[in-house]
Amino acid sequence: MKSPVHRYRDVEHGRGHARDGAGVNCLPAEQCIPISKDVITSSSASAMWFIWDVCGIVCAVITWLLVLYAEFVVLFVMLLPSKSLTYSIVNGTLFNTLAFLALASHLRAMCTDPGTVPKGNATKEYIESLQLKPGQVVYKCPKCSSIKPDRAHHCSVCKRCIRKMDHHCPWVNNCVGENNQKYFVLFTMYIALISLHALVMVVFHFLYCFEDDWTKCSSFSPPATVILLILLCFEGLLFLIFTSVMFGTQVHSICTDETGIERLKGETGKWVKVPCWEAMQMAFGGPFSLSWCSPFTGLNCKKSPPEHNITPQGEIIEDDIIEISLNYSTGELIFC
Repeated sequence: MKSPVHRYRDVEHGRGHARDGAGVNCLPAEQCIPISKDVITSSSASAMWFIWDVCGIVCAVITWLLVLYAEFVVLFVMLLPSKSLTYSIVNGTLFNTLAFLALASHLRAMCTDPGTVPKGNATKEYIESLQLKPGQVVYKCPKCSSIKPDRAHHCSVCKRCIRKMDHHCPWVNNCVGENNQKYFVLFTMYIALISLHALVMVVFHFLYCFEDDWTKCSSFSPPATVILLILLCFEGLLFLIFTSVMFGTQVHSICTDETGIERLKGETGKWVKVPCWEAMQMAFGGPFSLSWCSPFTGLNCKKSPPEHNITPQGEIIEDDIIEISLNYSTGELIFC
């Protein structure tokens, strides 16, 4: 789910350069070139990730409880009391499979590093290790002291800069970013499907109960059966609308190669956009296949590699905007 590396223009000998008294070549602000997001080393997407946010944890638990409630009503109110064994097996298998995939996608979206930028790496030593060219500009996040690559934004909940951050979703207790957008899309898709499936089964069950004796269409009393079905119908309709809109919004963001926060801040058009199908392949991890629908692709329970846990050396640079310039008297790159 990486975007292609943006090509750098060699502006060392370009026009419009300004020099200070020491022979330092400093570019005007409009000629500075931001560093590509692929230059900054990202945290490991395979490492376990979890945000300790009370609101997010509560919302995630509520999500699981709502799915389990739908599972309870579908199995014990509609399918098990049914007289048709084929109807119960087919619908039970389909519903349980979709529910399992929905919860698995939710877990992957919640426990996958969305694409965090290493914290506290805004040091001179780290910037020198990037081997940047004169004319490129480095942006430091004043909140987490990280070097911000192109298209990265700071999340106040995660307290980190996130690569291609779309938004922070409390329902998955995580940001939706470069590394976990696929799982969020799958989560919304599977929730929408089980909501639609539950609504269809509720309608058929109501029709069956009206034609037959209410005492024989459920193992619960008629009032309890009606209340449980109405609550499931309300839940299914609400989540069908909500997740369908979110699914469509996410697919649109991928196809247009612009995140929700970029549209909100009016940052669109500042990068070379990739075609829709290429963007979909990048987001879902390769050419079209059944693995697009699987939340288990790329699953790795190993710990983060040692290089991602190294503490950055040196002092944090105070400036939030650092331009890479060339000192013509010494031939060395400096920061101004």
